[in-house]
Amino acid sequence: MSKLLNYIYIFIIIGCLLFACHSPESLKVKRPPLKVSCVPFVGYTPLIIAQEKGFFKLQGVDVELSYVDYSQLLFADFSAGKYDGIGLTLGDLVILSATNPDMQAVMVVDESTGADVVVAQSEIKTIPNLKGKKLGAHLGSFSELFVTEMLKTSQLTSDDVSLVKVEALEVPNRLQNNAIQAGHTWEPYLSEALKLGAQILFTSKQTPGLILDVVAFRGEVIRDRPEDIRAFVRGWLQGLSYWEANIPEGNDILSQALNIPIKTISFKGIDLTDFAENQKFFQSDSPNYIFKTAKKYADFFIRAGNVTRLPNLETLFNSSFLAPPPSLKP
Repeated sequence: MSKLLNYIYIFIIIGCLLFACHSPESLKVKRPPLKVSCVPFVGYTPLIIAQEKGFFKLQGVDVELSYVDYSQLLFADFSAGKYDGIGLTLGDLVILSATNPDMQAVMVVDESTGADVVVAQSEIKTIPNLKGKKLGAHLGSFSELFVTEMLKTSQLTSDDVSLVKVEALEVPNRLQNNAIQAGHTWEPYLSEALKLGAQILFTSKQTPGLILDVVAFRGEVIRDRPEDIRAFVRGWLQGLSYWEANIPEGNDILSQALNIPIKTISFKGIDLTDFAENQKFFQSDSPNYIFKTAKKYADFFIRAGNVTRLPNLETLFNSSFLAPPPSLKP
């Protein structure tokens, strides 16, 4: 009898072990973090706050966040598969999608309403004064269209100036060394340029709807991990809501994450776009319909020779991951 009981106990133990091995919990595979990268720009504040406050994890996704100073390096690494998603301007998205067609923007994160500026040496008072001068811009990107639009306001074209390829962070030193006489930049490099004696010549307030920042993901990530993308968007919107309710703390988080003085953090001229504003950008009857703006960039890049064929704009945007912002309460 005792031998029979021993067999029964062994049978029960083996059964329990087999059940545990085949339980849903044991079969659940932990997903790797979403690898997302961007340039250090204040427009990505919700991303940084969502990461630092744990909102992404709260929404159900791990995010590995990194910053790259040079946008060209950022795009090269994305093309090489180093990142799942990146933050970039709409114009740069159009350019990048020409060689990386399997990618989609899932949300608009901000609109530049004055944050992008052209600064010039003190003796250049007006845009016509730029004629024959060296104008710095990140050529082959949204920056080139921005300075071209500026020149148009004074009936000038890029043929009237000497365009020089310059990244935003290089503008202050290039102005001081007279390598350029004007250039396109933004904070925190704007403050540095002004401190060195430069002056503001033109801002994106004069080009409404032109400069938008978006978040885009690789196509395979969108197809394989749609719930993670939705969680990411929810976390981003939660980060925006938190910053709006706690601006001093949010700015301090931003200062530490980007290693920049808090006094140089400025949101002047930046509209961080919430859920409702995102909806408008993706509505075809909106004056700032993102597709129309993307088409403007595409046409410009074709004329300028930056791309040889138009990207498929119809598949470049996917607003299906947008949802109303979550509560700040866990």
